[in-house]
Amino acid sequence: MIGTLAVENYRSLRRLVVPLGRLTVVTGANGSGKSSLYRALRLLADSARNGAVAALAREGGLPSTLWAGPKNAGRNESGLRVDTGPGLRLGFAGDEFGYAVDLGLPPKGVSHFNLDPEIKCEAVWAGPVLRPAALLAERGGGAVRIREDGGWYRLDRRIQSYDSMLAEIADPQRAPEVLVLRERLRSWRFYDHLRTDAQAPARAAQVGTRTPVLGHDGADVAAALQTIREIGDHEALDEAIERAFPGSRVEIVSESGRFEVFLEQPGLMRALGAAEISDGTLRYLLWVAALLTPRPPELLVLNEPETSLHPDLIRPLAELIARASVKTQVVVVTHNRQLVGALDQATTVELVKQDGATVVEGQGLLDEPAWHWPKR
Repeated sequence: MIGTLAVENYRSLRRLVVPLGRLTVVTGANGSGKSSLYRALRLLADSARNGAVAALAREGGLPSTLWAGPKNAGRNESGLRVDTGPGLRLGFAGDEFGYAVDLGLPPKGVSHFNLDPEIKCEAVWAGPVLRPAALLAERGGGAVRIREDGGWYRLDRRIQSYDSMLAEIADPQRAPEVLVLRERLRSWRFYDHLRTDAQAPARAAQVGTRTPVLGHDGADVAAALQTIREIGDHEALDEAIERAFPGSRVEIVSESGRFEVFLEQPGLMRALGAAEISDGTLRYLLWVAALLTPRPPELLVLNEPETSLHPDLIRPLAELIARASVKTQVVVVTHNRQLVGALDQATTVELVKQDGATVVEGQGLLDEPAWHWPKR
């Protein structure tokens, strides 16, 4: 489980070190930095697939994503000088492993790809805090070394500046911890604004196969719900529908291999198909499929799951989220106070703006989790 998330110089996140629990709610007003924190988590997951550089390029390149405030911001409330520096840093740590990456601008005039960031350094360590004795692997420039039998083994090739060592190291004998960490990051799952408009894929019948993980566009919701009914927690599925729509039941109809969702409701002579139900009803069914997955990830991140839901559906949604957190770590990003209140057992991180920078409400320097960045 991740205990600490750290971000520096990403959009409004000048310097942020936040604690994460088994279930964490990130909240705050519009523009407080919630979306930036969500994107930072996605960038960390992208690092395990060599996708962080490309993801930053799609945002306009590193210069457009870096903290736009003063590089030397004087002294903070504790009297300590804050210097954000030129690079974008992302990292996390838990009881078992920690990881951090530092991305910076490439030398001018070397390549046409001058908006692509370079990976300046990376580190993987054991335990919640980076210490020299806890280092398992580190990368400076293109050189990588791995701890081995009390000493260090240096990789016999240099890694390209745009490649992460998480994706490039594939030696189970010399770097088993790096491979374990990579697979854990690759299992992270993100859901962001599942479509429910009239043309949404979830409203149309789709070819169905066993689907233990709902796709990011929700197109396979019928197959995902049927998979839960056959190999997952079918009682929890029925309970989730009953809590939200008393007396109702979800049925999956399959014709010639194409699956479609139908909702039977009391008082209606026939079940309504996915093309007929409301946006909020369909969105709730999508969250049921995502949160009752028979294949829980290491980390599940939900961005504004309350969108288009009727207030009466917030508490059933919160119950689903709490149930999911028993098997997987969950982070919920929301500005909905009703959802925050319903998740009263969660670790709550409220973000606010101070002088243009995102900070955690009520968090002083001594309240932050312990954190150290690897040096370039």
